[in-house]
Amino acid sequence: MSDEWWPSWWRRRFRPFELIDEMMREFERWFEEEFRRFERELPRDLVREIRTPSGIRREIGPIVYGYSITIGPDGRPIIREFGNVKPGRRGEPPMLTVEREPLVDVLNEEDRIRVIAEVPGVQKEDIQLNLQDSKLVIKVDTPQRKYYKEVELPEEVDPENSKANYNNGVLEVILPKKGGRRPARQIKVE
Repeated sequence: MSDEWWPSWWRRRFRPFELIDEMMREFERWFEEEFRRFERELPRDLVREIRTPSGIRREIGPIVYGYSITIGPDGRPIIREFGNVKPGRRGEPPMLTVEREPLVDVLNEEDRIRVIAEVPGVQKEDIQLNLQDSKLVIKVDTPQRKYYKEVELPEEVDPENSKANYNNGVLEVILPKKGGRRPARQIKVE
């Protein structure tokens, strides 16, 4: 449709497609600036350069963010975040870390506490578990994967009789309940 169809006063004052084009150009400029800022602030450990027969390929990641919502014993929702992206407060950019926080469930049973964590892509020998009083620390530090999580336990546990096993990316730690303060102890993964 030609511009001639529109009255001359309308053509001078209102150009809807020109406005849309300008808005799109502005959005593209903003997106490019944000992407460059994102690359500058990205932790260097998340950027790898890989030599291929066709040249050097830049790889970024892994970048993981997720959440789980469950209903707590009081009937209120519990939201748990996991991954290596921490959302910023209102108006702040998200924060990226090299270490991923695994998704963890803490099950408080009658005579024991079970901690179930998703730590895929590692060998059981790579998993370090440290327990002191009512805190369990899960740590993996390999060139390919890094995980870290401090889990507050609902009660004190017996570190001497604790067990852990790892199968198909799922770590299960079984901690018998017991009172009294104990020194820190490392738990072997089976």
